[in-house]
Order: sequence, then C-alpha cells, then structure tokens
Amino acid sequence: MWCIQTIDAIFRACMYDVLDLYEEPYDPKRPIVSLDEKPKQLLGEKRMAIPMKPGSPEKYDYEYVRNGTANIFVAVEFKAGKRVTQVTKRRTMKDFARFVKMFVDEEYPDAELVRLVTDNLKTHKEKAFYEAFSKDEAEKILSKIEFYYTPKHASWLNAAEIEINVMDIECTGRRIGDEETLTREVVA
Repeated sequence: MWCIQTIDAIFRACMYDVLDLYEEPYDPKRPIVSLDEKPKQLLGEKRMAIPMKPGSPEKYDYEYVRNGTANIFVAVEFKAGKRVTQVTKRRTMKDFARFVKMFVDEEYPDAELVRLVTDNLKTHKEKAFYEAFSKDEAEKILSKIEFYYTPKHASWLNAAEIEINVMDIECTGRRIGDEETLTREVVA
C-alpha cells in the first residue's frame, strides 16, 4: 500500500508542476513550450480512387501500398499562439535534439529560458544533445532549456499532444503516400 501511495503522490506532484506552469502569466523571455511527436505510416493507394460527385462520396480501395514511415515533431507555445512543426524520417535522440535546437535558435533567440513540457519518452533527455552535438554546443542549448515532464499515463497534460490530435482530425489522419505531401499537410 505504501508504494501505491508514494507513486500516486509522485504522479500528483508532477501533474501539479505542469498545471502550475501553465497557470503562470505569459512571459516572452521565459516561454512555455509543449513538445510531442507522432510516427506516421506513409501509405499510398494501390488503386486509383473514384472521385466524389454530387450525392456520392469519394470511394477508395481498402488495399494500400506501404511507403515507409515518417515522424512529425510539434512544438506549441499556446499562450503566444505559436506552433513549430517538422517532418523527419525518424524520431531518434538526435532528431529530437536537432528539432529542439532549431526551434530554440530560430523561434526563441531572445528567450532567457524555454520551459519545455514533454513526456518521458527515452529520446527526450539531456543525453540526446550530447549525442547530437559537441559538448560545448549541447551545453549552450541546454542552458536555455528547462524540462518539465508529464507523468506517465498523463500525456494529455501536454498541449502538443492535443495539437497533434487536432492535426490528425483535420488533415493527417488519412492515407498520405510520401514525406513531401506529409510535410505540406503538416505546414498547412
């Protein structure tokens, strides 16, 4: 019983850390950015679809051609209405570190500290920056980031996960056959 109570207390503490962070007033020098990613199968059509016409929806075959996979990174600063996305071939530690470096350098060059809300995926660690960059570069990037991890089974606290779900509903939750089309859809 003690272990369950301890785990429950840790879960609540992490959850309230994130909720307290979200409650803070907007500060462009210390932005709160939620980050998540989603793997995406690239699926092409095996047969041409029959286009829709008045009174009849588009018809497509249940068979498809698998064209590999891609990954979609999404960073959201919801208090500023800002989104940064990137489609990559994989979602390794190095891909994560490169995406974070890109948005910290390009989107937040004047920020003192970017407070990054993310889940506990094994790639979302400081170690990723040391694998992707030199020690000096990794430390430079990490000096501008403060990690906030959502508790296990509470990734719904991450605003980027919500954005990804909306993006799926609106445009990427369908068959997309190649990385270029996926990139255009994500940007749109």
